[in-house]
Amino acid sequence: MDMPNMPNMTDNGTNMDMNMQMSFYWGEHGTVLFSGWPNHRAGMYTLALFFVFFLSLGIEILSNQPPIRHGAKPALGVVVQAVVYFFRISFLYLVMLAVMSFNGGIFIAAVLGHSLGFFLAKFRAISMANRESSGLEQKV
Repeated sequence: MDMPNMPNMTDNGTNMDMNMQMSFYWGEHGTVLFSGWPNHRAGMYTLALFFVFFLSLGIEILSNQPPIRHGAKPALGVVVQAVVYFFRISFLYLVMLAVMSFNGGIFIAAVLGHSLGFFLAKFRAISMANRESSGLEQKV
């Protein structure tokens, strides 16, 4: 069964090309998150790589926040956690959309950002746990 040709989408009477890359590619030739970005410019592509890297790093750091301490006001603790969750989910969706551009550099920037963020968050958690356990040993 033959599939009919899909018509071009129209926007106010003008034809819009719906060319979307469907396999991994390399370089600044493509669209990442916003129309016309990086617009075939190496500087803007580098900015996109750093943007995705730091978003991914932020996701992992926000995902591994310490729990609310005992004695904290419940309403304030929930509001803080809700705000952190809002930003974490927003960053997650932005990184997901960026990776869906199928750009190999963007994909690598996202994976490296997640990996470094995970490392930093876990390093901080282990350091805090060691500090608390050494403090308990000194008190005994």
